Formats: sequence, C-alpha cells, structure tokens
Amino acid sequence: MSAHGQPVPLTARACGPLRGEAAIPGDKSVSHRALIFGALALGETRISGLLEGQDVLDTARAMAGFGAQVERTGEGAWRVRGVGVGGFAEPQDVIDCGNSGTGVRLIMGAMATTAISACFTGDASLRRRPMSRITEPLALFGAESRGRAGGRLPLVLTGAADPLPVSYRLPMASAQVKSAVLLAGLNAPGITEVIEPEATRDHTERMLAGFGATLTSEPLPEGGARIRLTGQPELTGQTLAVPRDPSSAAFPLCAALIVEGSEVRLPGIAMNPTRTGLIATLQEMGADLTLENAREEGGEPTADVIARFSTLKGVEVPPGRAPSMIDEYPVLAVVAAFAQGPTVMRGIGELRVKESDRIDAVARGLEACGVRVEETEDSLTVHGMGPGGMPGGGTVATHLDHRIAMSFLVGGLAAKRPVSVDDGGPIATSFPDFRPLMARLGAEIGEAVAA
Repeated sequence: MSAHGQPVPLTARACGPLRGEAAIPGDKSVSHRALIFGALALGETRISGLLEGQDVLDTARAMAGFGAQVERTGEGAWRVRGVGVGGFAEPQDVIDCGNSGTGVRLIMGAMATTAISACFTGDASLRRRPMSRITEPLALFGAESRGRAGGRLPLVLTGAADPLPVSYRLPMASAQVKSAVLLAGLNAPGITEVIEPEATRDHTERMLAGFGATLTSEPLPEGGARIRLTGQPELTGQTLAVPRDPSSAAFPLCAALIVEGSEVRLPGIAMNPTRTGLIATLQEMGADLTLENAREEGGEPTADVIARFSTLKGVEVPPGRAPSMIDEYPVLAVVAAFAQGPTVMRGIGELRVKESDRIDAVARGLEACGVRVEETEDSLTVHGMGPGGMPGGGTVATHLDHRIAMSFLVGGLAAKRPVSVDDGGPIATSFPDFRPLMARLGAEIGEAVAA
C-alpha cells in the first residue's frame, strides 16, 4: 500500500539520452527545520523554495497543532508566525508525522522541555521505526514517554516542567538525534552539550545560529564535534531561501551517468559538506560531474551540477563517509550495478532502521534485476556488470520507501529489460514532481499494471 492510498506500481524502460535542466525541489532537511524554527521564533519567518512533499506538509500541520500560525502564500512560499522558545501549546489532536522520521524526531525534541503532552503517530513504515534513540536522551531533560514495545509509535510524550540542561554523547552518528537534543536544549537553562562521534548534517546548527541562538561547535581530535548551546535564547523570525535537495538531485544525476549520451544540468543544489558524500564517491568511480556557480543560499553552500554519461568503475566507499550520504546508498548501489567490478559499501548499518531495512531492500531488488550482491549486518557489495549491464526484468518490493522506489526506477532507464516497483506512491513524500521531471529529461517511467 502507498502511504496515503492504493499502491501505484510503476515501470521504467530503457530510453534515449537524458537531456535538459532538472529543477530539483527544495531540500527536505532544511524545509523541516525552517518550519520548526519559524514556529519556535518570535515574529514572522518567510520561507521560499520550501519542499511541498507530504513529509514537510505533515510538519507544517504539526507546527499549527502546537499553536504557530502557518500559511502557504504561493508555490514553495510559506509564512510562519512563531510562539517563541517554550511557547508551544498542547495540541488538541494527535500529531501525525506520516512517513517522516526527521519530522517526528525533531518535533519531539522541540516540545520535550515544555510542560505539555502530545500523542505522535505516523504511517505503517514510521510506526515500525525505533523512537527509543530519541526518547532516551529526551528523558535526561525530564521528558516522559509511553509508546508501544521498543518505544515505537503511537507514543505519548510529556515535556519536562523543570527541564535540566544535558551533556549527551551520541551512541551513533545521527543528525536526527543530535538535532532533537539541541532543540530540547533550547528551553533548558544553562548549557546543553552534544558530543557526536563523527560529523553528521549540520543544518540544525547553521539554522540555530541564523535565528539568533548562541552555539559553538568544536571539532574533536578523533573526528566528530562537541556542540554547546546556550539555553533559553530569544529566536527571531527570519527570511529563508531553501536550497535544492541533494538527496533528490541524486536520482536524475545518477540517471544521467548510466544512460548513454546523457547530459543533465541541476541548478542550485545544496553543497553542504555534510551532504556531498555521493558526489565524492561518484567522482572516485570516474563520473563526469562539473560544479559551477558556487554561492550561498539560506546559509547553505550551493552550486550548479552538470552530470554526463560516464564509464564507471567499482570502488570501496570509506565507512567514515556514511553520515554524509546515508540517504544516497540505495541509488549508489543501483549505479554500482552499471560500473565495472565490485563496489563495497561498509559502515552502513544505520540503513537498516530507515524508512525500510534499506540494505535488505536494495539487495533483494538488485537480485530481482539479475545483479549479484553480498550483504552483512552493516555492509553491501554490488558486483557491477558495466554500462548497460543490469539485466533488469524484475519487480522490486519498495516496503513503502520512496528512495527504494526512485533508485530502481533510475536503474530501469539503463537496464536491458524494464524494471518495475510495486508501489511508487511514497515518492510523493519527498519528490512529488519526480515522474514529470524525469519525463521532461526524456525518461520513460509509466504506471505498471499490477499483477
């Protein structure tokens, strides 16, 4: 089943060269945070370029549920009138975060140090995902939670009436957990400290500083960082331009690399160093990628990317790169099927607790398309078959995961036989314009007849 209705089976077929410009939607990570910080600030925040996928719309609805005024003023244009740090009102209804792990975890952090209760739920995929990695550090502030076994949704969170500042060492590299702790620290007196073992996305730190919080980030000798946030700041509404999402850009970019004769331009892509692991890996594989017009938008480094068809070779991806490309491994694995020789991806155990068990979903999908793979608990090896080498012909189980669906549809554009996915419906959560955008470039992706 799709996240919001009947399954939408889709099939991708080999096509001619992909050409043109791909206007990628706004960055999902920045879009969630823009709405949440706007709600926690005083005054008005104006946002342009917001991703209007289902995940972000669910976060917008949640912020309205906590008392902020949230209004869409045009395409990608939104206005948020915030309630200030500690100003969230108790929501009158359940907060439904749909498919979004980012949304639910950040929102829990934002309310955990305000003396209110809220009940959180989500779709079938989100209800399977572990929330204890968030609720345990939030309990240190004094928040209490009651959920299903394993801390799964639906879950009731009651914020701390007298929150304490916290020093927390992340047990895993997770931007979501780091962000939840920092957001909770906003309404705690004194200094809240987060120590991360390796660098993860720093959108939260950049945006906190932009809204007026006092925050320092000190690199640690062994990697990672010590982040210290001064609690109870007065955040002030901002005007934000959301850069375009590198995780969404990955799909047309990777399609251009594997479909012979292709050249695709992707303007205004976010180039935050904590998000560019895929670009670095593809370049190591021999990808013809050009970056132009480097600039800054919304506090984030941005550039135009041109991707051209390339003869790729398999590589070993350094495990330390995983946090900077955690969402891009499924499409990298599909691209690896078109490279010469094996591509080895290690240190990716975090993929087993995303929207689906992505290691398993990718491995089974590649096998269904005739590609040999090997997996361990935290690694995946794809034995590439060279340009045009993927046999295809399979139907891939997406497990309600938008990135699995898009990754295999990209593969179908260069495979010998069509590739189908059982449900393309969840693509709307992050990239509602995926099919029309790909069609404008020359891709052949159509609705399949369900078996």
